[in-house]
Amino acid sequence: MSHGGRYDRSRSRSRDRDRRGGGGYGGSYSSKDLGSNLRNINWQEERLTRFEKDFYQQHPLVASMSHEEAEKIRAERNISIVHCLNDVPKPIRTFEEASFPDYVLAEIQRANFKEPTPIQVQGWPIALSGRDMVGIAETGSGKTLAFLLPAIVHINAQPELVKGDGPIVLVLAPTRELALQTKEECDRFGKSSKIKNTCCYGGVPKMDQARNLRDGVEIAIATPGRLIDFLGTGDTNLKRVTYLVLDEADRMLDMGFEPQVRKICTQVRPDRQTLMWSATWPPSVQSLARDLCREDPVHINVGARQLRTAHTIKQYVEVLQESEKRSRLRRLLEKIMDGSKILIFCQTKRAGDELTREMRTDGFPALCIHGEKRQEERDWVMKEFKEGKSPILVATDLASRGLDVKDIKCVINYDFPNQIEDYVHRVGRTGRAGASGSAYTFFTPDKSKHAKDLIEVLKEANQAVPEELERIAGSGGFRR
Repeated sequence: MSHGGRYDRSRSRSRDRDRRGGGGYGGSYSSKDLGSNLRNINWQEERLTRFEKDFYQQHPLVASMSHEEAEKIRAERNISIVHCLNDVPKPIRTFEEASFPDYVLAEIQRANFKEPTPIQVQGWPIALSGRDMVGIAETGSGKTLAFLLPAIVHINAQPELVKGDGPIVLVLAPTRELALQTKEECDRFGKSSKIKNTCCYGGVPKMDQARNLRDGVEIAIATPGRLIDFLGTGDTNLKRVTYLVLDEADRMLDMGFEPQVRKICTQVRPDRQTLMWSATWPPSVQSLARDLCREDPVHINVGARQLRTAHTIKQYVEVLQESEKRSRLRRLLEKIMDGSKILIFCQTKRAGDELTREMRTDGFPALCIHGEKRQEERDWVMKEFKEGKSPILVATDLASRGLDVKDIKCVINYDFPNQIEDYVHRVGRTGRAGASGSAYTFFTPDKSKHAKDLIEVLKEANQAVPEELERIAGSGGFRR
């Protein structure tokens, strides 16, 4: 029996190519005019719908937990409370202890989840309490359900939408892939409550997305540029948004979306609940959190505070000249190919296309995905890869986050990325959910400035560090 009884209901509801590149592809771009027609809202003059946001009813077993027991649970799951001025809710150990309504617990049971992940153990009590929060956790940690299940409870406690209302929950995501993955979970867990959602992203016609927004949805999942387009055309508004989620905030800033994110947030009522999720905690994300979290947020961290990769991933780094990479890749593929999925990262779209052509000429079943491919082609490529019909996928960093393929055996960094954070996210595409995986990295002279950071990541994960990489880090240069 759930201990969230007063919200334990499933209600019948009567509700019944992006021109500026804002759909989450292609990285940074000029955004000088994006959202310039959106007026600043004087919230003192707005008649806002009253709402509730504290739905947490502490389970008796959690209530009886001592401070020492709570700290032990956090330590065992590598959870740290980085910042909080007020008391942090105690962690939970089971789905039942989270005090979700019965209709949420039923969906969890149908999904055959064994136990909450660490980010859910601490994140659920905070989110259900209506607190603003910042959650730092690596990709694949279960953060989508960490914010989605409390969002469903939040929606079911609010007045129903009326004609002209925008969404109650807004999830901002950096890429189309991540947005669509979030939509899949919204479809799955919101079905029993008849909660409507829509996903808004660039690269496809706007008509269907705009119609969904005008018809009314409780949850909108969107990339920043496409959402600003719809706000500018009046297809939706954010005055009913009382639960705001920024997913992979660091990635959104890396891709140049900070002006759009800030503009969007000015359109959301200031008394909202804000949840920000990120895999890293650079100064730019810290600044965004300070500005957008309207209450002093609970800041939790799962895992080591420094950059780290899963210890289930075996990492191999090879120091090479640029001219040696092509032949080395061929030999490596001949050794490791057994029909399992292999993800290869290139730094640029052109390099990805060229490498894919060469590999196919050599007889390797490779396909390529990047932001300049047509939407239909991207969808087809991902389907072929997920189904194993084409087990080799060549990608730019578009796929380093938001690519949710759980059985990738191997990641190959054909080109080393421009920042160490992207290395961590690329490698994290394998070894997900505790599975084992392998990552091979070709390290070339032009990337010598990243040698020290790479060594730190390797050592933290107890991986072998090549002597040549140590020499590069010590001398600041590349020697042959």
